[in-house]
Amino acid sequence: MHHSPDRLFDRSYDAFLFDMDGTLLNSIAAAERVWSRWALRHGLDLETFLPFMHGKRGIDTISALNLPGIDVVQEALEIERGEIEDLDGVVPISGAIAFLKSLPAERWAIVTSAPSALARARIGAAGLPQPLQIVTAEDVKIGKPDPAGYRLGAQKLGVDPSRCLVFEDVLAGVRAGEAAGADVAVVTATHAQPLETSHPTIESYERLRIDFQPSSGLRIAPAI
Repeated sequence: MHHSPDRLFDRSYDAFLFDMDGTLLNSIAAAERVWSRWALRHGLDLETFLPFMHGKRGIDTISALNLPGIDVVQEALEIERGEIEDLDGVVPISGAIAFLKSLPAERWAIVTSAPSALARARIGAAGLPQPLQIVTAEDVKIGKPDPAGYRLGAQKLGVDPSRCLVFEDVLAGVRAGEAAGADVAVVTATHAQPLETSHPTIESYERLRIDFQPSSGLRIAPAI
């Protein structure tokens, strides 16, 4: 069930917090190439495994599998190296570059499940502006759906999470945003299957503009 983004226009926010993969950029091809090689080596079924790994920290994905006799930290580092080396086909979500550039730099942050080096590499490969503030896998003890990352993102910007709008694309991230007390918008650009959600959905950033007054904050306006 997709909900029109109209509700996003009703309210102003102190800051925007963005997930990265699937929300600001599309890295599905690269991520699935690297994770597929790993999963096949461990005898996993790709059809059930691949949808399960999006939007979570690599270390959490590997831990949850309870594979016997593997060093979870070592395996996660190996995956990270593979992902940093494979930036082929990492592209921005339509309109994301212009949308981010239209925001005051101190009013937005990225909160990603990716490790720091990988996040910076993908942001660069997609041609997105590098955020002043970023929360990565290393910054939290527990990854999404835990709200710690979004709480920390708001804290780094000096704002209350309840005055933030979170942009997300997967359920783990949506739950993290909700639990942090933020409003959530779901970006559907990379969805093969629709995500059942009661939150407003946006297909891309193409038709969104920003009204910003320091006194009243950020407001999304529909493009004319």
